[in-house]
Amino acid sequence: MSDEELKQGPIHAVHVELGATFAPFGGWEMPVSYAGTVAEHTAVRETVGLFDVSHLGKALVAGPGAAEFLNTTLTNDLSRIAPGKAQYTLCCTESGGVVDDLIVYYVSDDELFLVPNAANTATVVEMLSAAVPAGVTVTNQHRDHAVFAVQGPRSADVLEALGLPTDIAYMGFADAGYEGAPVRVCRSGYTGERGFEVLPRWDDAERVFRALLEAVRAQGGQAAGLGARDTLRTEMGYALHGHELSVDISPLQARVGWAVGWKKPQFWGRDALLGEKEAGPARTLWGLRALDRGVLRQDLTVLRDGAEVGRTTSGTFSPTLKIGIALALLDTAAGLAPGDEVSVDVRGRSLRAEVVAPPFVEDHTR
Repeated sequence: MSDEELKQGPIHAVHVELGATFAPFGGWEMPVSYAGTVAEHTAVRETVGLFDVSHLGKALVAGPGAAEFLNTTLTNDLSRIAPGKAQYTLCCTESGGVVDDLIVYYVSDDELFLVPNAANTATVVEMLSAAVPAGVTVTNQHRDHAVFAVQGPRSADVLEALGLPTDIAYMGFADAGYEGAPVRVCRSGYTGERGFEVLPRWDDAERVFRALLEAVRAQGGQAAGLGARDTLRTEMGYALHGHELSVDISPLQARVGWAVGWKKPQFWGRDALLGEKEAGPARTLWGLRALDRGVLRQDLTVLRDGAEVGRTTSGTFSPTLKIGIALALLDTAAGLAPGDEVSVDVRGRSLRAEVVAPPFVEDHTR
């Protein structure tokens, strides 16, 4: 995709003003960093960071019985939550692969707001639209709303400075406003730190972002880009679609089987996933912690005693641990367990690594 074809978010000019470097991601031109990935990563872990993730998709499923319909398609069980709560779930193929992972905001039995990944939004909307019963509609609202992530130990202080609600249970959300602009606030995130997702209207995005950034800076934090978002989520072992999840990688293999309502009578991919659960997945996602100097990357061969046992799906240098880390799909037949040593082929160089169960760092989301 050429630069001319890349989509831009509602505050692209603000990122340019802030001196961001950019890169293509999911069909969008995204800010990668401002002050540097390590500094932005550290700000999120120690104080607070502000991300613009407006590239994420948005869709509305509405009409009588909308929740009941959606519960027959996506993997997680909507009956586990109630209005005012959000839920991580998966849209699967009938063979059990993952078309996308997404968040569902349960507004009411007749209204559900979806936040899929940018590159998969059109596909998810198309699949749902093809299956809806009479009276239920699926509307692509990709450019109707912006999404800002305020993440870090001081995230609540930032929202309070704008008069936005913070007394929200994890994965709960509330509708509020900032200076007349409607804003939806959810207690969620993708960093492993306490945080909030803030969703204003697309047209209100710039003034809400500028206000958030001022409050973030007042707490000693800073704007953060896609680079820090990736190092933070990799430290937590969070799956990224196209890496740890895909139409060729099932929820069980990616360690997100907890987002499957196994007792539900119907959802896309149910029979295949139940079969895989009974047999056991042929491969499983593990963490790798480098024992030698070097940075691990995506799509590297993992070996044990000279035999290939898997491939890395993501890899980076951990700013928190100051070592190379990776996520890798490893063959179940290899019988690997935490503490086992493997080697990773890094451009012909053998780099020793220890198998670990993610996350690599402590979870502070709740």
